Amino acid sequence: MRKTMIVVTLCTLSLVTSPAFSGADGPGHSHSHGPVSAETAQEKATKHVADLVTKGKLEASWNNIKPTKTEQKAFEKGPEWIVEFVNSAVTDKAKQTLYVFYTLDGNYLGSNFTGK
Repeated sequence: MRKTMIVVTLCTLSLVTSPAFSGADGPGHSHSHGPVSAETAQEKATKHVADLVTKGKLEASWNNIKPTKTEQKAFEKGPEWIVEFVNSAVTDKAKQTLYVFYTLDGNYLGSNFTGK
């Protein structure tokens, strides 16, 4: 009987405390507090580009490139921040412009060379 009471107590405690640890949005979700500014989107994108260089996914010449343009654009799933970087040191013209996409709340969505 004592083991049963302990098990029931532990199960009850785990059910009561797990929502407190997961946050309002649940585990793995953003805890954003509203839209971010264009400047914040630029800062995030600049850090992301540096990470891509560190991981070897972009040439080292991208490391000191500053954003050339930041704008909100409407897509099928809603508006997004697009941060544009231009690196004239890249010989392939199709890969000289990098676009980094964020939700308006500042969550990373992706990056590419097409802007789409």
